[in-house]
Amino acid sequence: MSRIATTFAALKARGRTALIPYVTAGFPYADITPELMQAMVAGGADVIELGVPFSDPSADGPVIQKAGDKALAQGIGMPEVLEMVRAFRTQDQSTPVVLMGYANPIERYDQKHRRQDGQNAFVVDAAGAGVDGLVVVDYPPEECADFAAELRKHGLDLIFLLAPTSTDARIEQVARIASGYVYYVSLKGVTGAGTLDTGAVEAMLPRIRRHVSLPVGVGFGIRDAATARTIGKVADAVVIGTKIIQLIDLQPRDQVGDVAQNFLREIRTALDS
Repeated sequence: MSRIATTFAALKARGRTALIPYVTAGFPYADITPELMQAMVAGGADVIELGVPFSDPSADGPVIQKAGDKALAQGIGMPEVLEMVRAFRTQDQSTPVVLMGYANPIERYDQKHRRQDGQNAFVVDAAGAGVDGLVVVDYPPEECADFAAELRKHGLDLIFLLAPTSTDARIEQVARIASGYVYYVSLKGVTGAGTLDTGAVEAMLPRIRRHVSLPVGVGFGIRDAATARTIGKVADAVVIGTKIIQLIDLQPRDQVGDVAQNFLREIRTALDS
């Protein structure tokens, strides 16, 4: 059983909703990410989504785009991201880490680090670093069955996005290939855009669960404890990214971890209340 499956099973047994924070690797300081990840776990994070900086992030709003641009300017690419996960694993062997990003950095890594045995270099190295899963925004389910199978051979989960516009046919496609959990994007738009319609989320989740047996996380638009509590009543996980990026931006280095930890502690308390 993967670290992600183990984590969700333990949370379900305790009647708890998973808290999944997102941060961009290498933001706001190039060397802070492993330390920041530890602080988020101390604040109540159950799974960490780590954004891989990319120059053309089609699903990201301006806040996360800016974070990615800063990380790229500081020299953060896929090799550095994997090294951050390795560093985190020296302190934490249990919290799942999911890389969230786009196809280009993955495929570029595989090209540059091609293996003589024919295996996917990225998959092998990600597994070796301690990565547990991937969200690849521009890998649709009908085009990546082989990649999903390769990930599963190495103990990694491929996590797919679903949206308010997803048809039953698309949800069924995702259900056939996905593992770990599925990520319901609650807004029509990019990260940080619009106001979350909690009623619409509550109506959509039963439709997803008719096809998907995996846990369902909800993200895009969750910014505070009250919204997290409402979504947490119907979802298996809440995902928060843009608000964390806003809070840690421009913080002195020695305050970044505390700011993220204190915010997540508020969310964790709300989810458990």
